Amino acid sequence: MEQLKLGGKLAAPSIAIGCMRMADLSVEKAEKVIRTSIENELNFFDHADIYGGGKSEEIFAEALQMTAATREKIILQSKCGIRNGFFDFSKEHIINSVDGILKRLRTEYLDVLLLHRPDTLFEPEEVAEAFSELEKSGKVRHFGVSNQNPLQIELLKKNVEQDLIANQLQFSIMHTGMIDAGLNVNMTVDAGVVRDSGILEYSRLNDMTIQAWSPFQHGFFEGVFLDNPKFPELNQAVNKLAEKYQVTNSAIAVAWILRHPAKIQTVLGTMNPERIAGIRKGADIQLTREEWYEIYRAAGNVLP
Repeated sequence: MEQLKLGGKLAAPSIAIGCMRMADLSVEKAEKVIRTSIENELNFFDHADIYGGGKSEEIFAEALQMTAATREKIILQSKCGIRNGFFDFSKEHIINSVDGILKRLRTEYLDVLLLHRPDTLFEPEEVAEAFSELEKSGKVRHFGVSNQNPLQIELLKKNVEQDLIANQLQFSIMHTGMIDAGLNVNMTVDAGVVRDSGILEYSRLNDMTIQAWSPFQHGFFEGVFLDNPKFPELNQAVNKLAEKYQVTNSAIAVAWILRHPAKIQTVLGTMNPERIAGIRKGADIQLTREEWYEIYRAAGNVLP
């Protein structure tokens, strides 16, 4: 499986396993998910301290029964900053959150820590102090953000010394704002409205990897678009390519994301081992430019 480098630094598979729903699994079922993922070269696991109130991390650790040898073969990412009714990027909360994450995951370090959604009350100096303390203690090796725009990242970088290697953003065939604006420059249509300050181009210019969450969702958790009768033209286009490449429609949806030269990492949310194995095949498919645009248009997008 071809790997990418998060932020040009950390070698990782182009597909990550998001563990938000692991809190709903038994330890036995979680073990199968983890084993299937690793067997399919998907050794990057994405967590957050709020997933299941920490239970997702606990079940993951119980299912994996991690040894030192196992730890070196997997990549662990987690996120912090979302609290009950507010966001918190204070130094105290970041430090305490990481300590809790490490305890639940039963590991001595995180490969990547992301700040989970922007905290408008954050102080760059406080974040910088937290990151430096976590790096010097060996508790976190790399840092990044989630759902942030270029100027928010630049404000962080004013004080933070470490490279910010990733930004986790919603992106799918049916959620393409970061692409739409670039295709409709200077057009007086809704697709031409820049809502993210050019995050796609910024990320490429600054070697910051975009991690695409909800790769099969339309809207904000409104449901999946695959096999959805609301989107007949899109599903017809996706299914045609799925038949051509002899893979699942989910694999094509992921191949569409991976085809972009920004080298976006896709974060899966499924806890179905068979589906994970099927989706993984999407990483081996290189859609043609014509096929990529065919899917984009079938999703309801009009090229200028």
